[in-house]
Amino acid sequence: MQSSTTNQAIVILKQLRQAADEEAKISDRLSRIMKIIAEQMGYDGVSCFVAIDDSYLELFAEYGFNPDAMHKVSLRFGEGLIGSVAKNGRPLALSDAKNHPKYVIKEKLGEEGYNSFLGVPLMRRHRAIGVLVAETKSAHEFSRQEQETLETIAMFLSDVVSSDEMTEYKNNLIKSRGIVTKERIKGLSLSKGYGIGLAVLHRRRHAVTKIFSEDKDKELERLTLAHQQMNDDLEAKFNTTKLGIGEHMDILDAYLMFAQDKGWFKKIADNVLSGLTAEAAVERAYEDMWNRLSATKDNYLKERLHDLRDVSDRLQGYLSGDFGESISVASESKDVIIIAQAMGPAELMDYDYTKIRGLIIEEGTPTMHVAIVAKALNIPVIAKIKGLFDEVKSGELIAVDGNEGYVYLRPSEDTQRKFRQKLEEKERLQAKLAELKDKPSCTLDGVRIGHYINVGLSFDLDYLKSTNCDGIGLYRTEIPFMSSMSMPDVEEQKVYYQELMDKAEDRKVIFRSLDVGSDKLLPYWAGLNEGNPAIGWRSIRITLDRRAILRKQIKAFLEAAAGKELNVMFPMISNLAEFEEAKETLMLELEKEKRFKRPIPKKVNVGLMVEVPSIVFQLDEILEKADFISIGTNDLAQFFFACDRGNPRLTERYDVLSAPFLRMMHTIVKKADKHKVYCSVCGEMASNPIEAMALIGLGYRNLSSSGSTFCRVKSMIRSLRVDDISDYMQLLLNSKNKTLRPQLVAYANDHNIEIF
Repeated sequence: MQSSTTNQAIVILKQLRQAADEEAKISDRLSRIMKIIAEQMGYDGVSCFVAIDDSYLELFAEYGFNPDAMHKVSLRFGEGLIGSVAKNGRPLALSDAKNHPKYVIKEKLGEEGYNSFLGVPLMRRHRAIGVLVAETKSAHEFSRQEQETLETIAMFLSDVVSSDEMTEYKNNLIKSRGIVTKERIKGLSLSKGYGIGLAVLHRRRHAVTKIFSEDKDKELERLTLAHQQMNDDLEAKFNTTKLGIGEHMDILDAYLMFAQDKGWFKKIADNVLSGLTAEAAVERAYEDMWNRLSATKDNYLKERLHDLRDVSDRLQGYLSGDFGESISVASESKDVIIIAQAMGPAELMDYDYTKIRGLIIEEGTPTMHVAIVAKALNIPVIAKIKGLFDEVKSGELIAVDGNEGYVYLRPSEDTQRKFRQKLEEKERLQAKLAELKDKPSCTLDGVRIGHYINVGLSFDLDYLKSTNCDGIGLYRTEIPFMSSMSMPDVEEQKVYYQELMDKAEDRKVIFRSLDVGSDKLLPYWAGLNEGNPAIGWRSIRITLDRRAILRKQIKAFLEAAAGKELNVMFPMISNLAEFEEAKETLMLELEKEKRFKRPIPKKVNVGLMVEVPSIVFQLDEILEKADFISIGTNDLAQFFFACDRGNPRLTERYDVLSAPFLRMMHTIVKKADKHKVYCSVCGEMASNPIEAMALIGLGYRNLSSSGSTFCRVKSMIRSLRVDDISDYMQLLLNSKNKTLRPQLVAYANDHNIEIF
C-alpha cells in the first residue's frame, strides 16, 4: 500500500481533473475517477454514493464491484456504514468492517469479499452530499495520511457532484416523486409577517477548484489580505446598520468575534504552509472543525458550526473577489423574497434588507441565527420546505405568509390582492404605532405602567428617543466584554457606561453586572466549556469567583454615575448568601471611593435578577436586603420547566402562559409589593403584548421591552383596563389547562385590547 503524501495527492488530483473534463456522462466520468483512485492508492474497490435528497443515497459510480449495481443500490442516511458516514458527516475507518454493529451488506453491490472500509463524506456547507468509499479484501489499517488524501480527493469530488448535470439528474428523480407541484406549500414559520416579491435564489460561494498552491508565500499574503478586508467590512456593516435591541445583536457580535478569531486563522495559515491554496485551506479548516464538533448535542456549538460555515464562505468570497450574483440581482428589484438552502446572519445583511419582503430557508430552526436577525428586521421567515430552492426560478413571483407558515408559488391574482390588503393593513398599523410616541404608557382606567427598554450596544440607544420610554430597564454590560479581544479595563468600561447615562439623561438606568458563560463566551477566557453550561459556572458565579473582575466593573459603574443615581443588579442569584456577597463587594468599592474623596453617585440602589426558582423560596429575606428586583423570564422559565429554550423540539411544549408559571410570577410581585420594593420584568414576556397583558393582570407595573416591540406593548397598555384583567387573571390561575394563551387571546379580542 502506497503512503499518501501531499505529492501523491497532487499526482492523483491531476489525473482526476483530466478524467472529470472528459466528454462523457457524469456517471462514466465518476467511474473512471473511482478506477484512478483504486489504482493509485492500491485499493481493491472504490465507490461513490450520491445524496439524492436529505434522506437517501444512491450508488453513482464504482470500481471493483458489480457494474450492474449502479443506480440500483440505495441507502438511507444512517443505514449501514456508508449511511452512517453521510448522517454523521465524519470519516469512518475500519480494518474489520464486518464486525462493526452498523455493517450491512448490499448483495447487488458484490462486496461480500471485502473486509476493510474507509468512508469519507463529500461535504457542501455542513451537509453530506455524498460518500466516497475505499475498501480492501485483506485486513488493512488505514493510516492518517491515507484518510487525509481521501479527504482532499473528496473536496474535489464534492464539486463534481454539485455540477449542473448532477443537479438536473437529482431534480428529475425528486420531481418524479411528486415534490412541489401546488401553489400553496406549508412550512415552519420562524418569523411572522406577510411579504410578496420576486424570488432571488441565494447562491453560495463558488466551489474550490484549485487544491494545491505553487507559491506558499503568495497564498499566505492573499489569505491575510482577504481576512483583514473581511473583518473591516463586517465591523463597518454591523456598526452602521440599525438593528435594534436584543438577542440578534449578541449573535452578530459573537459572529464578528468568530471571524476575528486568531486560532481559526492560524489553522488556515498552517494549511496554506502545508501546500494548499488559500481557498482549499479555508475549506480544510472548516471540515476539520466539523469533524470534531458535529456530533455534539450542544445547541450553542451547533449554531457556532453554522456560523463557522458562513464565515468560511465569506472568506472564500473575499479570496475570489465574488460574493455571488444573487446580491446584485436583488439590488435591481424593489421587493424580493430570498430563497436559500441555508444562510448565515451576515449573508442576510449583504442584501439591502429594506427590500427583503420574506426569507425562505430549506433548513432551519427557531433558534438559528439568521432567523433571529431577520425577525429583528421584521422580515417574515419560513423554513422546512425541501426542494423549493431547485423548484423555483429567480424572478418568479412568491408570496410569504409568516403568520401561518405558507409559501405561495406564482400566486393567483386573487391571492396577490389579499396579500396586498394585508400589507396595507400593516402599514396603517405602523403609522398608528408611530403616533404613540408622545403618549404615556397609561391604561384606560388611569394606571400608569413604567415602560422601559432593554439595551445591548451603544446605537441601541436610538430607541430612547424613538420610543420616548421611561428609561433603560436592562443594560447588558457583557456586550462590551464580548466585542473586545481582551478584558476591558476600568477606564474602557467607564466610557461605555458614561455614554449610556449621558444619552439616558434623567431617565432611570439599570445596569446588569457581567453575565457571561453558558452561550455567551469571551474570546480571551479559557476553561468555560462545560457539559451543561446553562446551569454551570456562569454569570454571578464567575464574577464572585473572579472577584477582581467584579470589583473593576463596580468601580467603573461608580465613576460613570458620579453625581447621578446608580442602579446595579446582579444576575443568576441562587440564594441570599450570593446576593449578600455581591452587594458587600459593591458597598466596599463605594466606601473605597469615598475614602479617596472621589466623585460618587448621589444614590446607589442594589438589586438582583430573579432567574433561578430557588430564590423565590427566600424572596422575603432577599427583599429585606434589596432595593429592587427584576425578573428575567427567559432563564426563569427555562429552569422552572427544566426545558432548554434553544431546543427546537421543546419550542411549543411549555408555555409561560400556564397556570403554574403564572402563579409563581404572581407570588413574586405580591411579595415585592408587600415589602414595597420596585419590581419589573425585563425578559421576553415583557416584549410580547399578550404576555405583558397577563403580567399587568398579575400586578406588575414596570415592564422593560425590546425596542422593536416597545410600541406594540404600549398600544396594548393603552387599550387595557387593569381592574378587568386583574379579576380575570385570578380566575385563570386555578386552571388545569396546559396553556392559558387561547383564553387570554380570546379575552383580548372580546375587550378590544390591541395585541397585534
